[in-house]
Amino acid sequence: MSSAPEYGAAAPTIPRGAGREAISNAAREIFAERGYHGASIRDIARRAGLSLSALYHWHSSKQDLLAALIQESTNDYFEACEQALREAGDNPVNRLNALVGAAVEWRVRRRIESEIRAREWRNLEPAHQARLDSLRRAATGLWKDIISDGVAKGVFHCEHPDDARRAALAACNAISQWYDPAGEIGLPELVDRYTTICLRMVDYRP
Repeated sequence: MSSAPEYGAAAPTIPRGAGREAISNAAREIFAERGYHGASIRDIARRAGLSLSALYHWHSSKQDLLAALIQESTNDYFEACEQALREAGDNPVNRLNALVGAAVEWRVRRRIESEIRAREWRNLEPAHQARLDSLRRAATGLWKDIISDGVAKGVFHCEHPDDARRAALAACNAISQWYDPAGEIGLPELVDRYTTICLRMVDYRP
């Protein structure tokens, strides 16, 4: 991650129209480094190479900026999962494998955002939580629908589908906390491992 410019140092030149992206990138870095309460709106503006007034053009407060980051990352997660499911067909096993693969790949691709979302959700104001909770429920609903369909069709044999769903989600969510892309496990192997784990959780018997 880049370091924030020192006070008095020349700010990086931001191309016209790139201010919003620069703010998002800076906020992502600083929230990850310092947490929500340790971050200041002034430091985010400085890291982005923008004035406070330019930042306020896009976001009215640090709270709104946090909510925007969480909303954008949640939308991206949901879209990645839906795209994978559109290509998976109707078979519950294929659909669960596709969903696990999309979830694992997203946790690796957007590890920082995943951690921010998990850690800072409690710091959202109630109005933001209420608005964004529908996105979280929709994403969770994808898992619930697939597992319920598999149980109804006799493909999955788990006695407690909701518990299996929670366990599968928790396993995938934890990847961002420990996985090192530069480590010994490549992404394809990681996906294979977690599809196998999740199929065991729903008691799939090939």
